[in-house]
Formats: sequence, structure tokens, C-alpha cells
Amino acid sequence: MASAAFEEIAETFEFLDDWEDRYRHVIELGKAMPPLAASERVPATKVDGCASQVWLVPEVSGSGAGAVLTFRGESDALIVKGLIAILIALYSGRTAREIAATDASAELGRLNLQDNLSSQRSNGLKAMVARVSLLAGQAAAQGA
Repeated sequence: MASAAFEEIAETFEFLDDWEDRYRHVIELGKAMPPLAASERVPATKVDGCASQVWLVPEVSGSGAGAVLTFRGESDALIVKGLIAILIALYSGRTAREIAATDASAELGRLNLQDNLSSQRSNGLKAMVARVSLLAGQAAAQGA
């Protein structure tokens, strides 16, 4: 089950008729995110495998499978920043167990992103999803 924030994005996507409108919406989602501090844009938070620069900063509350992860992120590319906003809506505020159980391909597939992103952007999105999964796995392993 996706978060309420992600469900809202999915509903908006259903309402928008064409990809250009959806593309603009993705960019607006990214513009609405607060920027990261320069001290947070470091190699430890950088996501490898993205053509653009991408940083994901996790905040973990608790430990083990019940640890709650909250994410913040940024990119130097507007569309990618919007994709980060979508991933934050999908994953942020959820437990490590819930993140592990989330079928990101199915959830993101509801937005038809795969049909409208370049292969580089799709690969970057997969790298971001993999990073979130890794961070959730690390949080789950602590205190387990």
C-alpha cells in the first residue's frame, strides 16, 4: 500500500491528460522541495548511477524492521528533483519493513514513468530506488 502522499500524486497523474502536463507536474513537485544544505551534498549521500547529480539524505528513527525512515533529497536537474519528490512521497515516513515490501516498479508503473523517461533517467530512477532499499536494509539490520 502506497502512502497518502504518493496516492495523491497518482491521482493527479490520472487527471492529467498528456505527458507534457505530467512532466510539468513532476518539475513542480521538485521545485516545491526544500534544498539540502551544502554540508548534506557530500559523497556519502550521493546516489551513484544517475546521469545528474543526486543526493538522498535519510533520517532514521528507531531500529530494526520497525525503524522509520524519512528522506530528503536534491538534484541539479529539475526533472530529476521531481522524481526524487515522487520517491520521497512513496517511501518517506515508512518503516524499513514497509519499504522492503514496497513494489517500486508496480507503484511507479502506475504513473507510466517508464514510457516517458529517457533510458538515462530510468536508470537513475532505478539507482535511487536501489539506494532507498539499501538504506532501509541497513536500518533494519541495526538493532535486529
